[in-house]
This record gives sequence, C-alpha cells and structure tokens, in this order.
Amino acid sequence: MLDGESAPSSIARVRVQRTDSTLPTSDSVVVEEPLEIRLKRNGVEEQLGITMRTPGADLELAAGFLWGEGFLVSPEQLIGVKVCGDRTLTLRQRANIVIAEVRSDSLDAPRALERRFTMTSACGVCGSTSIVDLHKRGVGAVSTTTHSIQELASMPALLEGHQQVFDKTGGLHAALLVDPTGSPNWLREDVGRHNAVDKVIGAALMAGALPLANWTLVVSGRVGYEIVQKAIVAGISALVGVSAPTSLAVDLADEFNLTLLAFARNGKATQYFRLH
Repeated sequence: MLDGESAPSSIARVRVQRTDSTLPTSDSVVVEEPLEIRLKRNGVEEQLGITMRTPGADLELAAGFLWGEGFLVSPEQLIGVKVCGDRTLTLRQRANIVIAEVRSDSLDAPRALERRFTMTSACGVCGSTSIVDLHKRGVGAVSTTTHSIQELASMPALLEGHQQVFDKTGGLHAALLVDPTGSPNWLREDVGRHNAVDKVIGAALMAGALPLANWTLVVSGRVGYEIVQKAIVAGISALVGVSAPTSLAVDLADEFNLTLLAFARNGKATQYFRLH
C-alpha cells in the first residue's frame, strides 16, 4: 500500500483480527490518497488544491471541481485534463497529480480562495458561502424535472449492484446521473460525497453533455449545501439523496427550482421545500 513505485488503486488488502475469532485474517478497505489538482493557463502551471480521494476517475474529478467552482463558464474553456508526466517523480507520485489546462478566457476563482488549500474527503473548500454568490456568478434556475416524485424516489435502486468498490469495502459514497428517459449513465464512487459528485459532473462535462437539463443526480448519502450547489451549476433538474438534507440545501434548491428529495429508500422519499 505504501510502495512508491506502484500507482494507487481503489482497494487495499489489510490484516484484521475479529473479536469472534482467535485467528487473524485479511479484508479489503477503500483507499484514500491525496490528489493534487494543478491549473495550467497560458503555459503557466499552478497548484490549485489537494483533495483526499479514492483513486479512479481523477481527471473527471478535477474537471467537475473546476466547473462547480466557477473557473469554467463553458465546456469549451477546458482544453484537457491529464496525469502529471514528470519522470523525475515515481509512478505513484505522478498518479496523484492531475493537470487541468484551460483557455486564457477562463475565470479566476469567483470568490476569495487561497491558491494552496486542502480539501478533505468529507468536504473542504468547496461550494459558495451563500446563495448570493451563485447569483453573482450568473447561475440561473434549472429546468423543471418531468419526472414525478414517485419516479424520482425509485431511482436510488439504480445504484444496486453497480457500486463495485463499495460492495467489497463498505466504505464509499456513490453519485449517479440519470438521463431524462430514466436511464442510468455515469456512476462514480469516492470516499468523499463531494468528490463522487465532481466525478460524475466532470464525466458529463468531458463528454460535452452539460448543461444537464431534466437530468437527475442520485447520491448515496446526506444532501448538503455543496452537493445542491454542484447540481444547480451543472443544470441538473432533480436531486435524490438516501439520507437527510440540511436547511441551507433546502433553501438553495428552492431558490433555483431544483426538485429535492431525501430519505429515498425502498421506493419512498420525502420532497423538501423552503418554508415561505
């Protein structure tokens, strides 16, 4: 797991001692490693931040983060994302660095961000600090979903059997994008809820699918403000979470016409609205 010459994987084997046995055995755990995101513009490269993530879909993670934070206002501004090619570094070190190249007309951070910051897998420096910030960025209301709340409530079932790393480790969150026909498209896993969302939005961005009008985002955990913000900026029409929402998440969803469902389990869910 600490071998500097091998690229990180999403699963690691560890030795465990169970309370109901006298013999040690092995088990699988999810890998958490730092990913450095660098921004390249006009030939100049700088470190944007470091996030703790589960290796996998790292290019999409970087692209999705840039979109959600407002560095990009159109998909064409993203020239490309690649893994660091510095041969003076070990394979493992290179695998933990991604470089996003953007056009010269891409934006600086729309709010005050220190260039060198650390984002934890739980959250970190992500998301605007108020609803006003999104309005200042020119983000508008999303299209109304055409799906009934009953249809939306059933969408978490689409996660079943497709969370490969979670099924082996039990330690990951998942994010899924469901298209307007109700078919699942991009599904990504990560130790961090926000990273998983960035990965699926980054996948859609790199595929040229943004904005995601009448698409639905399904998340496996709690629905916080940052998750709602990322969905709105991507143009997503509905968000379904299997756990609880926060008050600010409800306010933000209501402000931008995002249909928000939470506690979606066994085909049932609760839709949330701001109390006017």
